Amino acid sequence: MNAPAKIETTLKDWETDQEVRWCPGCGDYAILKAVQRTLPQLGADPANTVFISGIGCSSRFPYYIESYGFHTIHGRAPAFATGAKLANPDLDVWLVTGDGDGLSIGGNHLMHVLRRNVNMQIMLFNNEIYGLTKGQASPTSREGTKSPSTPIGSYDHPARPAAFALGSGARFIGRGFDVSKNLPDVLKAAHAHKGAAFIEIFQNCIVYNKDVFNDFAAPKGAEDRQLWLEEGKPMLFANDTKGIALNRETLSLEVVDVTDGDWEAAGVIVHDVTNRSVAHMLIEMPFGPFPMALGVLYDDPRPTFEDAVIAERKKASEGKEANLAKLLGKGQTWTVSGTAQDPV
Repeated sequence: MNAPAKIETTLKDWETDQEVRWCPGCGDYAILKAVQRTLPQLGADPANTVFISGIGCSSRFPYYIESYGFHTIHGRAPAFATGAKLANPDLDVWLVTGDGDGLSIGGNHLMHVLRRNVNMQIMLFNNEIYGLTKGQASPTSREGTKSPSTPIGSYDHPARPAAFALGSGARFIGRGFDVSKNLPDVLKAAHAHKGAAFIEIFQNCIVYNKDVFNDFAAPKGAEDRQLWLEEGKPMLFANDTKGIALNRETLSLEVVDVTDGDWEAAGVIVHDVTNRSVAHMLIEMPFGPFPMALGVLYDDPRPTFEDAVIAERKKASEGKEANLAKLLGKGQTWTVSGTAQDPV
């Protein structure tokens, strides 16, 4: 969330003159349009907005948004974004990364920007593959994934981006997928959160991992496989005929049938975005026995990193004169004379 006054723009105001260069059918196109549709609804100002990315297919994003942008180095976008936010706390900072860039070489940087709670939106495009380098298995690739680097099938247990974020101390965690009509709502909720807002976006790599998310993202039968979470609303899916309940004996979630719309009698729980324990269980729900949890899973703000830095600087400078010459002349000093030809 950022304080500057809102201005009126349209989707066209956020489009650049650059040729969008992703593979035809790539899910990144849909994400780009979702962001460009969302920014005018937020009242965002292109002159006060910056998109910062690392390396990967997703990291071409800054070229295609008519605002300030910074295409940085592999895995280090969180460090650049933190520097930008500290230099100008009023900037509306969006960080764009992928499952390889953000969870492999950049895993440590992503962890620190989350635990510090720097006020920005962090979009991680998860396609479960290295797309830019021609289809190697990534940190989020499922066990058994066949790729040039795992020709017999990956035996690595995949990283879970949302679980990583929660474990790193993130105070906002959202989930969506590239072509979902609900993705802009998740982006708007992330922007309203003051602090590091992490959004995992499932993204279809049309070339190297095609339709890997069809088990829950395909339109046909989606209502049975998707659980869209809303604050204060019961956790219902399958056209409100099923819900998520808490088994108080095992302290675990379970799927229950809802008869005649009476979700309370079925024990369906109401979503509380501030409940970290339930958020953890929603993130860890195995898909298949459970639907995929989407929307805002967790939202519980706390003071931001830049606010703490500003307060510390203010306290440290109270009653002190801003005099660089005096500071440089303090303590021991030396006067150097002579030249290279005639040294002292």
